[in-house]
Amino acid sequence: MEGTVKFFNRKKGFGFIAGEDGKDYFVHFTGLAKGTFLRDNDKVSFDTDEGERGPKAVNVTLLEKASDRGDLPEGEESDAEDESEDSEESDAEDEGEY
Repeated sequence: MEGTVKFFNRKKGFGFIAGEDGKDYFVHFTGLAKGTFLRDNDKVSFDTDEGERGPKAVNVTLLEKASDRGDLPEGEESDAEDESEDSEESDAEDEGEY
C-alpha cells in the first residue's frame, strides 16, 4: 500500500501515515526499512499489520521525499529543515543581546 506521512517524531521514533485507503496507520521506527528516515509529507510504501491499538505500518520504504514533491503547497514540504534554522536563529539572537 502507499500513503503519506502525516507526521513522524524522530526523537520519539513514531508517527502516523495516511494510507491511500483513507485510514491512518501507526508507524514505529522498528517498522522502517534499514536506512529509511521519515519526514512529514513524504510518500511511502508499506505493508499493514494489526497492532495492539489498531492498524500499523511495517516494512515502510520511502518513495518520494516531501522536498522533492511538486504537488505540495509552499511551506508544507517538511519542517525538519525549519527546526535547524530556528535553532540557528535563536543562537544568533542570543549573541546579539550581549
